[in-house]
Amino acid sequence: MGLAPALNAVPGHEVIHWWNWVLLAIIILGLLIIDFRGHVRKAHEPSIKEAAIWSGIYMTIAAAFGLVVWLQWDLNLAVQYWAGWITEWSLSLDNLFVFIIILNGFNVPRLYQQKVIMLGIVISMVLRLGFILIGAALISKFAWIFYLFGLFLIYTAISQAREGVTKEDEAESGQGYQENRFTSLVRRVLPVSEGFREAKLLYRHRGKTYVTPMFLVIVAIGSADLMFAFDSIPAIFGLTSHPFIVFAATAFSLMGLRQLFFLVDGLLERLAFLHYGLALILGFIGVKLIIHAAHEAPFWGIDKWAHSIPEPSIGFSMGYIVIVLLVTALASIWYSKRKSRI
Repeated sequence: MGLAPALNAVPGHEVIHWWNWVLLAIIILGLLIIDFRGHVRKAHEPSIKEAAIWSGIYMTIAAAFGLVVWLQWDLNLAVQYWAGWITEWSLSLDNLFVFIIILNGFNVPRLYQQKVIMLGIVISMVLRLGFILIGAALISKFAWIFYLFGLFLIYTAISQAREGVTKEDEAESGQGYQENRFTSLVRRVLPVSEGFREAKLLYRHRGKTYVTPMFLVIVAIGSADLMFAFDSIPAIFGLTSHPFIVFAATAFSLMGLRQLFFLVDGLLERLAFLHYGLALILGFIGVKLIIHAAHEAPFWGIDKWAHSIPEPSIGFSMGYIVIVLLVTALASIWYSKRKSRI
């Protein structure tokens, strides 16, 4: 069984045709072109007002796409999309911590940070599409793969809880950034220019071509996005098994990431309990995946108790995720205000 069935089969729903994928690609490419030509091409630091307006626009577009899914197919598939989008969006906040650490670590000028984030988003979409297609193909062949996804998410949830709020101090100072092996390899193999050359990725000097620190920053963010994909893709597959919905939710969660960066930059330290909230969400989805796997591919006697444990519905899952995020945000605001008074 190849990728074609994985791309088209929707258990209990109409088949999603190839032209649905084409329309989705056109929408995403159109938004990327508007974003690049209207904002990124001219180097500037977005104001809070600009970031807030465009964040609102992208969130509205993302939410509205769920209505399109509802009208085209049904409400259940739309709720799967909304739940996946909200989950991916919340996980993207964690991405922003790392983005800030990397940008501060490389001392990227504020004027050029938009371009770095934009190119990082494009790289992330390409990488995640590959992971989604691979994940869909594996799921269509091996139901037990959900056990691995579930255990990995539970492990990730524990790691998130252990991190606590330590990333806040790292994000402020930039001292938390250490080049990964891939970025260090690129630095050793390719000649790097001294200092930034505006927003250029390549620099020609005295007959020799150099990569700029801007190029290294994009490599660092792209490789960091690769690690994020290992967390986010299993998480959303725990909410919906269709690759079209998975990619749509992932893509729309990433589209507003550039604006969100400039909107919440400087405010992230107030989200003191973000990692705990993400841990609760990832842990819940991990348990949900294991229960699903126990129903679909029981082994070691798991089938004896699997059917006695109902799998959480998509409506319950979405409600749980929204409540956890609201409680996390309110608790963080309360803690931040209390801390400022001390």
